[in-house]
Amino acid sequence: MSTVKPRRITVLGATGSIGMSTLDLVRRNPDKFIISALTANSNAQALAKLAIEFNAELAVVADPKQYRLLKELLAGTAIQIAVGEEGLIQAATLNADFVMSAIVGAAGLRPTLSAIRCGTTIGLANKESLVCAGDIMMQEAITHKTKIMPVDSEHNAIFQVFDNAENNSVEKIILTASGGPFLGRDQKSLKNVTPSEAIKHPNWEMGQKISIDSATMMNKGLEVIEAFHLFPVSTKQIEVLVHPQSVIHSMVQYVDGSVLAQLGSPDMRTPIAYSLAWPERMHAPVDRLSLAEIGQLSFFTPDLEAFPCLRLATEALHAGGSASIVLNAANEIAVEAFLNKKISFTDISSVVQEVLGKNDMKAPHSLSMVFEIDENARRNAENTILNSFL
Repeated sequence: MSTVKPRRITVLGATGSIGMSTLDLVRRNPDKFIISALTANSNAQALAKLAIEFNAELAVVADPKQYRLLKELLAGTAIQIAVGEEGLIQAATLNADFVMSAIVGAAGLRPTLSAIRCGTTIGLANKESLVCAGDIMMQEAITHKTKIMPVDSEHNAIFQVFDNAENNSVEKIILTASGGPFLGRDQKSLKNVTPSEAIKHPNWEMGQKISIDSATMMNKGLEVIEAFHLFPVSTKQIEVLVHPQSVIHSMVQYVDGSVLAQLGSPDMRTPIAYSLAWPERMHAPVDRLSLAEIGQLSFFTPDLEAFPCLRLATEALHAGGSASIVLNAANEIAVEAFLNKKISFTDISSVVQEVLGKNDMKAPHSLSMVFEIDENARRNAENTILNSFL
């Protein structure tokens, strides 16, 4: 990366896995990046430590209960402190060249939209931004000429090999999926799996929620919805292919029969580095891929009977309207219930399907409508679990 002037970086969700990987790259390249703001949900101690290390201008904790602790930990420093959603928005709109949007869940929607409206380049790792408000977010990005860099390994891979200048030559995009820890299992055998089994992803180190989503393949369904908003393709031009080795991160097939793929070791620092340095590239301290050592790559068609969440997500995309918001909200409630051992692993998809069946909400035209639909779906999911699964 040859840029002389350091790039100012804000990390929304600094203490999560994406945030920590981002800061690892910043730590290794102190001459190339300056930290503007860091945020965390409730881990004030970790946030304070990072804010001091990187000499952040602003530190924000979303949980008001942690504000006093953060203030105490940062006493005597010049670091500004803020709290709650207003604080997150303040961080998102602080002077920066790049905002890493890595807040998990619907809490990341308003801060991400605020950053988009500033015209700042966005590293998008918050799925809910596009799953719940894709039309709104992408229209705002066009209006404010904001560059959105997909950070998910699959979408980042597509971004690298998608010919935007000749998008009519694209026949389809192919999202690869590891298949998670239960690849090859049938639905009957999955009923009694435990949360500890479900979070053991074979290739990637991720948080609990996304690990469960990977195990149910809901994560891949959400990525299908994201891909539809990120790239100029129709719903029929998006395919999912199970690829257990997680070496090919995704592919683009062209009308002449060519298939372009992005390959690499399964380490999120690669797509993060690509996003941080774009349009250039920077060194990333990841294991170099050796195809000779791997020897063989395998591919399978997804089993939609064993993993119905992928089917439900695809159906929600085709249905349009508010279906994707309801899908995401119901899934978050169901995953939380599973992690708390209130429902079984296979009940996750059942809850989502039942809540989707009750949905009669129209497509949202504003973020406030998105949250209204989201809150209604969460209540429906909680009532569904209470009345049908407990």
